[in-house]
Amino acid sequence: MMGVVWSLLGILSGAFIAIQAPINSQLARGLGLPVAAAAFSFLSGAIVLGIISVAVVRLNDISLDWKAPAPWLFVVGGMLGGFYVTLSTILTPRIGAAALMAFLVAGQLLAGMLIDRVGFLGVAVREISLGRIAGAVLLLAGALLVRLY
Repeated sequence: MMGVVWSLLGILSGAFIAIQAPINSQLARGLGLPVAAAAFSFLSGAIVLGIISVAVVRLNDISLDWKAPAPWLFVVGGMLGGFYVTLSTILTPRIGAAALMAFLVAGQLLAGMLIDRVGFLGVAVREISLGRIAGAVLLLAGALLVRLY
């Protein structure tokens, strides 16, 4: 049962990404700069997540262990998100939301396969099989079809 719930939440999360891209593109048009739109998007998200984090810490009487993660993880994760949001803001009006989402999913799959293959940051190692390659090729073909037709 929980597997279905987690899957549905994953679909909902993907829908949020699709909705966020045109919102940020509209914000970029209004501000005149995609990077500024990405910055405001991140700022608003950081404020909301900060409030939620403080509430969860207080409700569960826990403390955050700021020494646990490697220091570079604090910066790199945010940088990658910043690039994603900025590029999505730039690309949405140029190639459309559906094509952008198709290419995003294809890029996520390819990166995910590489992450699985090398066991990046403790991810369980999984071989790149013929089935996985076929799935990636089909997904890339689908992304191209969405973009071109």
